[in-house]
Amino acid sequence: MQNDLYEIDFLPVETKKSGDAITLRYRMNGEEFIHVVDGGYQETGPSVVSHISEYYGNPGYIDHVVLTHPDGDHAGGLRTVLEEFSVGTLWMLRPWEYADVLLDRFSKVSSVENLVGYLREAYPNIVALEEIALEKGIEIRAPFQGAQIGAFTVLAPSPERYFDLIANSDRTPQSKADAAQTLLGAFGSSAKAMVEKIVSLYKAAWGEEVFSTEDTSAENEMSVIQHATMCGDTVLLTGDGGRGALEEAADFAPNAGITLPGVKRFQIPHHGSRRNVSTEILDRWLGERLSAPLPQGQELFSTVVSSAKEDEDHPRNSVVRAMIHRGASVAQTEGSKFYWYRNVQLREGWSHSISRPYPEEQEAD
Repeated sequence: MQNDLYEIDFLPVETKKSGDAITLRYRMNGEEFIHVVDGGYQETGPSVVSHISEYYGNPGYIDHVVLTHPDGDHAGGLRTVLEEFSVGTLWMLRPWEYADVLLDRFSKVSSVENLVGYLREAYPNIVALEEIALEKGIEIRAPFQGAQIGAFTVLAPSPERYFDLIANSDRTPQSKADAAQTLLGAFGSSAKAMVEKIVSLYKAAWGEEVFSTEDTSAENEMSVIQHATMCGDTVLLTGDGGRGALEEAADFAPNAGITLPGVKRFQIPHHGSRRNVSTEILDRWLGERLSAPLPQGQELFSTVVSSAKEDEDHPRNSVVRAMIHRGASVAQTEGSKFYWYRNVQLREGWSHSISRPYPEEQEAD
């Protein structure tokens, strides 16, 4: 319909580490929605509220608020959003709601009640949002695979995979590992993080791709993957989803009537980390690598990465290169005002066409 529209805003989260805060307004078949996906850190919350008030007609009501996963750079700012607006539905996964199903995975936990306590202690960001929602009477629903959130279909996670991730997370009681193994795992994770930071760059030929052999965290893999088609454009919002999440989402896509490859608007997951994607999964979603670069302005689709100016680790060159290999333009937030839109006027001071140049160097494995 001619009156269909959308605007998807990637708000800058400017701290020393990157975060995600996305707001959406869209109209389909005469019905309009406001939809928030993550809110950055707690200090980001007021800017999210101000943006919605200024650009979405000063609404008092938000239809959907989605927490993709429980990390503070996604959850913190949603506290302010819930406090300042009337909200139709808060979509987030609360692991303690499934304690009875999870109990047999935790041999060291003696009861459902104890497991509920452990899980609530492990995920304080979710607890804080739950408390606000319950106090305000906001409905909380689980965004499991197949759920419909406004125009968006949830492609991942499935309940079964989510339960596996909770059981295997280093935040939750380990069912098999003893204290020494847990300590060793924590040390290993820290060492891997240090290696990731000091990785060297080398000049690489067009089309060459090298990603980390390490996987992202269990919490990132819990990310809610959302897909919609609006005004003829396919949109994929990925949160911090890793290779497992993107693979599960791709496997489910045919059930939602989605033909792959083919995404017009693609959110690069986890601020452009090289632990979240691979050549194979990007081929499934975005198509295979092109034989040569496309001229500027003739890109096939657009991508955006939420990255802070002070975050020197994101995005990784290898990830930016992989997007451009498949014909994408690549935008970074980094303090800029960036959004995707159809059938609305371009706002003064905002951009929809910033594109990062192709990096000639990429990170060594």
